Amino acid sequence: MQLTFLGATGTVTGSRFLIDHNGARLLIDCGLFQGPKSLRSKNWESFPVDPASLDAVVLTHAHIDHSGYLPALARDGFAGTVWSTPATKSLCELMLPDSARLQEEEAYYANKKRSSSHDPALPLYTTGDAERVLEEFATAHFGEPFSPVDGLTVRFSRVGHILGAAAVHVSDGTTSVVFTGDVGRPNDVVMRAPDPLPAADYIVTEATYGDRIHPDEDSEEVLAELIRSTISRGGSVLIPTFAVGRAQMLMHLLARLRTAGKIPSVPTFLNSPMATSATEIMIAHESDHRLTPDECSQMMEGVEFVRTVEESKELTDRDDPIIVLSASGMATGGRVLHHLMKMTPDARNTVIFVGHQAAGTRGWRYINGEKRVRIYGQDYDVNARIAHMDALSAHADAGQLVKWLSQSPAPKRTFIVHAEPDAADAFKGRLQSQLGWNVEIPALGDSVELV
Repeated sequence: MQLTFLGATGTVTGSRFLIDHNGARLLIDCGLFQGPKSLRSKNWESFPVDPASLDAVVLTHAHIDHSGYLPALARDGFAGTVWSTPATKSLCELMLPDSARLQEEEAYYANKKRSSSHDPALPLYTTGDAERVLEEFATAHFGEPFSPVDGLTVRFSRVGHILGAAAVHVSDGTTSVVFTGDVGRPNDVVMRAPDPLPAADYIVTEATYGDRIHPDEDSEEVLAELIRSTISRGGSVLIPTFAVGRAQMLMHLLARLRTAGKIPSVPTFLNSPMATSATEIMIAHESDHRLTPDECSQMMEGVEFVRTVEESKELTDRDDPIIVLSASGMATGGRVLHHLMKMTPDARNTVIFVGHQAAGTRGWRYINGEKRVRIYGQDYDVNARIAHMDALSAHADAGQLVKWLSQSPAPKRTFIVHAEPDAADAFKGRLQSQLGWNVEIPALGDSVELV
């Protein structure tokens, strides 16, 4: 097998790994690059290999930086099957059309405000492209072997993180490689702990938090204090949140805090149609998470689900103290932008960012203290309190990753991806010093023979 790194090198986004084997081509993940313009521009470049030459795609999970380029791939000639777990397929049915709508919306606003250098500004792909690629999905359960291309056997194993997230184990009968995808935390309040990593000759591992350990703090109490102090001064709380996984975790925590009387009873809104649907999918996939049916019911009580554009506009115009959860989690697009435009100039308000904020994203700009942030071509003052709760990340930290990987026999080589350069370097040092492993940090376009 030959492995080529087509994305997620030197950055946490753009997951794309190509396996060539006896004339067959298998792509592991097909994600969008996110973050600064220098990365986002890669989405507009021609795919590094002819999409028509690919026989199949296997997804680790549904997040857009792992699945979001699929509609463009299919539009440009890919005609194979996309393999995933059942929950990942259900989530992609929400996320890919939503990604297309966001891009169509951004193109619309760019044209309306003439804020783009392109005339006219166009979306990367359309909702039609997204709907067409969804027709090519096939599913396999955790532990169930399948053969996406001749000569290769693949198995999924649970890694927590979000519904359906899987490590992908690929074998040609002699040599094997496992792609961890994004790895969840062993003590996540919603998702089940990752299963042991299957043994493999080679490991391609994420290291998003490879240079840090999650804060040892009572996340519920921190969240409660942020909400209490904001409401007491007449402000509102905005929590940019990923629609899948993070939104449901936050709803669960808010329900626990309300039940315990630790936060005031103020109107609470989930302003994300996709997050609303993702919540319903989570409830349907009860084996993928820790919550009981009663806990699932409780997290939906006291939350108003905002579905229509008209309802969203009305919510944005409110001045009374409220709590709003809205996508996207890094403030790269979606309805949260309209809330940020309205709420960040007001010092009474608080914006709480939860988990990793990729370098160059709006979320990263906010947590790094920028006092004016551009949205839709216009700069907005940042007077609101900006908080960052890294302890609620859905990613395992460096120590948790090392402990999880150490359960596997030492591979011949380990490749670190899905990490900013500092995090990758730090995690390489950890694996070498603590486990004695042979570790490399590949560059974009690198190819290696797996023998």
